[in-house]
Amino acid sequence: MFSKSKIHEPGPKATTENKDAAAEAKPVPARTGADFMPSTPRAKPAASVLSSDLTVVGNIKTTGDVQIEGTLEGDIRAHLLTVGEGATIRGEIVADDVVVNGRVVGRVRGLKVRLTSTAKVEGDIIHKTIAIESGAHFEGSVQRQDDPLGNGGAPRALTPPPATDDKAGA
Repeated sequence: MFSKSKIHEPGPKATTENKDAAAEAKPVPARTGADFMPSTPRAKPAASVLSSDLTVVGNIKTTGDVQIEGTLEGDIRAHLLTVGEGATIRGEIVADDVVVNGRVVGRVRGLKVRLTSTAKVEGDIIHKTIAIESGAHFEGSVQRQDDPLGNGGAPRALTPPPATDDKAGA
């Protein structure tokens, strides 16, 4: 006289009406990973910050945003790089967006490069768009490229025209 009870299972209790309705119900399709995607996009993660008392010796590579307030001796690659007023970077910068408020000694490559009035840059800048505020100190060359991140930033070498042999065929 004992049967398995559905007391501990969530949802409505099984009755003869529910059993008949369940028998007539259509099967539920399997859920895919897309069904579990959040309806709202996730918040953008905060930028990584290297504080003013921090000195890093080595290269940094990220797909996120970075704010440097201390000293970096090495190359850095990021999506958005902000160099704080008291910061110093000695190395190459490669980023989609670069905002320099502090000091950079080395090459800067970016789609958008902005030197604020407190910036001090010693090195070449390869960019798609650039803005230099009044008061910024800059020593180096500026070169515009459609894709400053794609080819390593090296200027394209000009190939000499092929030599012609005037004596051939004569």
